[in-house]
Amino acid sequence: MLETMTTQAESTLDGALLVFYDRSCPLCETEMQTLRKTDQRNRLQLIDCSAADFSHPAADRAKISRQRMLEAMHVLDQSGRWHVGVDAFVEVYTAVGIHRVARWLSSPWLKPLADLIYPLIARYRQPLSRLGLNRPFERLIQREARRASQRHCSSTDCRLEEH
Repeated sequence: MLETMTTQAESTLDGALLVFYDRSCPLCETEMQTLRKTDQRNRLQLIDCSAADFSHPAADRAKISRQRMLEAMHVLDQSGRWHVGVDAFVEVYTAVGIHRVARWLSSPWLKPLADLIYPLIARYRQPLSRLGLNRPFERLIQREARRASQRHCSSTDCRLEEH
């Protein structure tokens, strides 16, 4: 079961999320680099945990091994709370302003399915990458990022910019 964990607060770069991901995976790397380009407020600090000698003070304090990091994406937020798996993706997409994807992943009807499927995607991410799954993911993220950038919200409502 993928859960949210709390550890002693870790200082992050100006409140950025520390995002631990497998840079050796084309699917993971494509998604993270596409999100980084979307991250206008520098809310993400991407940390590659794929190296055999990977070590990070926050992960060490929380006793999260490299192997566990490679089994599911981990995110440490500015309050010191760890988010794992689908919950980590919700945090990342929210941070970069792609709220629609975050809502999908956290919706009561889709989250149980995402929690069930994600471990399989994470486990087979390298073969899925070889099948080219990273390309449609990249296009989906780019489309949702464009849509999010066109949204203009006030305190009472949101609207999409017309072109």
